[in-house]
Amino acid sequence: MARLLADAGMDAVFSYAGRTNAPVAQPLPLRVGGFGGASGLAAFLRDQAISHVIDATHPFAAQMSRNAITACNETRTPLLALERPAWRAGPDDRWILVADPEQAARVLPDAPARVFLAIGKQNLASFATRPHHYLLRLVDPPEGPLPLPDAEAVIARGPFTAEGDEALMRAHGITHLVAKNSGGAGAEAKLIAARQLSLPVVMIDRPRLPPRRSVAEPGEAMAWLHHGASSARRGV
Repeated sequence: MARLLADAGMDAVFSYAGRTNAPVAQPLPLRVGGFGGASGLAAFLRDQAISHVIDATHPFAAQMSRNAITACNETRTPLLALERPAWRAGPDDRWILVADPEQAARVLPDAPARVFLAIGKQNLASFATRPHHYLLRLVDPPEGPLPLPDAEAVIARGPFTAEGDEALMRAHGITHLVAKNSGGAGAEAKLIAARQLSLPVVMIDRPRLPPRRSVAEPGEAMAWLHHGASSARRGV
């Protein structure tokens, strides 16, 4: 998305939450850090004369998306969500669908298992009381002790391959995979690997959000921007 905006010569700013130490470089001016809730985002939109907002946050960054909806409604700024289509289970998948991390922890077996906990570094505490060994894959090394009694972390940045993830799961004797339904091809490798190994997958559903206009492809977002170009001042 950022490359398309830059190539089109649009006056835009790219906003990162700042949760990773070394975010991927972008061809646009960067803003890193929170806004201070919906009111802070609304103030930013006014101060910077933002004309359009594209919410391309992670599907599980629900609070940021809610803040964007509130701020854009308050400032009457057009808002578009760029959402990756959710993954869907195939006939050979062994998915257990759950609503949140707490339910994901509860549906894991009572007997000790070896779990690939592929949910990032948020919500780990939900799994702390279960008797399992956890394998984590993180972009940055943890800054302190993990909130899990029996866990190890692999530090790596995607995209990953199905072959590589299958080898990782075999090497660690993984018996279960826990994942968030973030969608997209870049993070799908672990699901393909689990299918090949016939492993059960505990799939956490996306948070529910208020209605908003959304598209699945960056090109569709560009078409939306061009449609409103006559009133555009600056986009974020």
